[in-house]
Amino acid sequence: MAKNRKSFVALAALVATGSTWAQSSVTLFGVMDATFSMFSNKSQNALGQSATTSQTVLRNSGYNSSRLGFRGTEDLGGGLAANFWMEGSVLTDTGAGAATGGGFAFDRRSTVSLSGPFGEVRLGRDYTPSFWQDAMYDPMGINGVGVSLIASAHGYNSPGSMLAQSGFTANANYVRASNSVGYFLPPNLGGFYGQFMYAMNEKTSYDPGTLTPPTAAAIVNNPSLATTNDNARVGSYLGTRLGYTNGQLDTSVLLASTPITSNYFLGRTNSLETWGIGASYDFKYAKLFSAYSHNKIKVNDSSPLANPFGFVGPGANGWIVGSTIPVGPGMIRLSYAEVKYNNVNRASQIISSDEPEASKWALSYVHNLSKRTAFYATVARVSNKYGADLTLGGPAYVKTSPATGTLTPQSSTGLDLGFSHVF
Repeated sequence: MAKNRKSFVALAALVATGSTWAQSSVTLFGVMDATFSMFSNKSQNALGQSATTSQTVLRNSGYNSSRLGFRGTEDLGGGLAANFWMEGSVLTDTGAGAATGGGFAFDRRSTVSLSGPFGEVRLGRDYTPSFWQDAMYDPMGINGVGVSLIASAHGYNSPGSMLAQSGFTANANYVRASNSVGYFLPPNLGGFYGQFMYAMNEKTSYDPGTLTPPTAAAIVNNPSLATTNDNARVGSYLGTRLGYTNGQLDTSVLLASTPITSNYFLGRTNSLETWGIGASYDFKYAKLFSAYSHNKIKVNDSSPLANPFGFVGPGANGWIVGSTIPVGPGMIRLSYAEVKYNNVNRASQIISSDEPEASKWALSYVHNLSKRTAFYATVARVSNKYGADLTLGGPAYVKTSPATGTLTPQSSTGLDLGFSHVF
């Protein structure tokens, strides 16, 4: 009797839960994308001697990002709605979750929000305005070997020492930001839209600031600590993206700032300051894209001999143009982009009269078997100059060898052949 009672209670709880979910309109969704990829990265010396590293892999997210998620909404009445979104990365080639090196986590997006006539207020881990600005004007959709060179310059899908010299590898908030508060304008503003985001670093603050590690006493005993970064301000993000669309035309501007390193005790903070502008226009027979991104690490230093304007940090400026062209059940995608670094040579003490720069072209064809399933092929090539070492992925460049001495990165070539299914 007791056993039957427990079963009845469990069944009643399950039915109640199911009823609540039905009213809340919960949706399970995801993408499974697998791609066969080939990489070839070539470096060369002044005598024309070269070395090439190559790799062939099966990986994921060559066209769409592989993911698994849940989202839902509940009508609260009066035009108000409560919403949630939980989405995690999946490695199609291994079945593992990308965030934890084997386990699954909601690392892509984890938000709860309230929406209504005023717009939407969203809390949690979410995409930044910086990411959306670059992604929306990239014909390749920010995935695979064709990903925008602007994103690559920030370290997205492109390892290399130039990124460390530029300081962009310290920016953990380029794609997503945790601990964020976001606001989205309502969709009924005559085509105008906007996103505002502030992400907290959740670090401990000290008053007076001299209590921030390393302490004054520690610096007296060990002067080398005076140059140690305590990173008390690192981890926060502040950005906004405002735009206008009328169906064919879409244009927007971006302003964003995030601290890269800091030494609170010495009054020094290095922040990545970004502004950008982009536009796309759909002619029906072809859609054109263009964007420009200006990125600078501003050095805010309150020491007596500091540059008061902070114009000594490294940076990178880039632009992209491209197009998507419908062809029967498929689509051709193509793009060309350039990125030029500034102040990187002096910061890293590389002897050169020219600043590092790179260019990239990409060409892709997507064949839609249905609205949810597609085959795709993408080929791309990056050309580096004056010490830049951006890649499409794969192994690192060979930069020195006993036979050839010092080598300079020249080019990176990549190919994706893949299959994507959305559910």
